[in-house]
Amino acid sequence: MTFQEALYALGVRENTLSDEEKFRLDQDGFLPFPNLISAGLVARMRSEMEALFALENTGEPEMPKECTNMQNRSSVFDTCFTHPRLLAAVAHVLREDFRSLGIHSRPNRPGGGHQPLHVDYGGPPAKPGAYYVCNSMWMLTDFTKENGPTRAVPGSHRSGKHPQDVMEAPEEAHPDEIKLIGTAGTVVVFNSHLWHGATLNRSQSDRPNVTSFWCRRHDPHVDRSASDWGVLNTKTFSRLSEAARCLFDYDC
Repeated sequence: MTFQEALYALGVRENTLSDEEKFRLDQDGFLPFPNLISAGLVARMRSEMEALFALENTGEPEMPKECTNMQNRSSVFDTCFTHPRLLAAVAHVLREDFRSLGIHSRPNRPGGGHQPLHVDYGGPPAKPGAYYVCNSMWMLTDFTKENGPTRAVPGSHRSGKHPQDVMEAPEEAHPDEIKLIGTAGTVVVFNSHLWHGATLNRSQSDRPNVTSFWCRRHDPHVDRSASDWGVLNTKTFSRLSEAARCLFDYDC
């Protein structure tokens, strides 16, 4: 099975995204899909996520900072790497065969979460139109202005620069930044060369979400041997279809 055959088997077609959606992804660097997943699936994903963090907690006062490779922990997260709208958006950003770096989550607890503006890439700044990484954020609660939503600078992925190249203090607000807010069940796909970062959670509750991260299959700046992100365990490998395994760089 080729990679393009895998995408087709998973439901991706040329018209899975509209021309307007492709334009917005090109120009702004992000594309929200409101209500992409149902309230029932949101509840199941949130329950599984909370259970996994409880298992990761070894008695320390704080919850673990991150839960990784959740594709190996529960099938409820399968939609985070197989949904055709997601895959069409990632394909549009990356333009080449790509692979999953797994499903991950952070607790985003009250009083924390603020990040400097950054990109999710260890290589040089991307040239416009040649992008190497793409991410998606799956909202498992309403993202509001108070509970630490991600901020982003629209169009910054086309600048050919990293935030620290032009900002003295990337942790401070950028005059053009916006907050990515939305209701539970919304998914935002964003070019990971977009300048972005979580904001301070000023609410009294966690802001639960998971992310599904992707990179070009042959990116020299992502060393798979140095990380277990995107690796399938034996049980998950057996459970997934050939097309789904292909997304993790297996059987393709």
